[in-house]
Amino acid sequence: MTTSEGIGLIRKYFPELTPQQEEKFRRMEELYRDWNRKINVVSRKDIDELFLHHILHSLAIARVAGFRPGTRILDVGCGGGFPGIPLAVLFPKCDFTLADSIGKKIRVVNDVAEKLGLGNVRGIQTRAEELQEKFDFAVSRAVTEMPVFIKWVWNKIVPGGRNTLPNGMLCLKGGDLQEELRATGKPYVIHDIREYFEEEYFDTKRIVYMQR
Repeated sequence: MTTSEGIGLIRKYFPELTPQQEEKFRRMEELYRDWNRKINVVSRKDIDELFLHHILHSLAIARVAGFRPGTRILDVGCGGGFPGIPLAVLFPKCDFTLADSIGKKIRVVNDVAEKLGLGNVRGIQTRAEELQEKFDFAVSRAVTEMPVFIKWVWNKIVPGGRNTLPNGMLCLKGGDLQEELRATGKPYVIHDIREYFEEEYFDTKRIVYMQR
């Protein structure tokens, strides 16, 4: 996929993008390609599909939840910055903390955030369970099974909220989730991403929401 095709794909579903946001997404591809030549941020075979497999996939969360200014969002096990970095571009007035235990991943996050001018992003090398701060939402992309994820972040999410959804967890997942989710013992809602994006890639992709 060319850069122009990728920008067209994002604009297809987010036509309200400002020219500044569009330019950040364009620049994002260049930065990740550059980093991928140094370390394996995105799988080598996947980098040509960065817009579809990583950027748009991350933005699916915005189809389920609208974040108001000042919302505090924790991206757990963020890797090189997904879903946090694309969401931070889309919601520039929200505060994003991207956490990962691997230092080189956080170096990528902070470098990309700096070069994109994302003052609303902070990357920190830590394990989620060691964080002492409180957040409105925790997001993730296929980091671990939900019962483990809940143990990591549940007490870091403040109940209540003022967004389109009550505060909670929004996790990008794939495959059959029923057994994994039942094991949490908590109510959940599954959103099929194919309801929002028509591309075949999203046929088995889902967002799991749990209210705090």
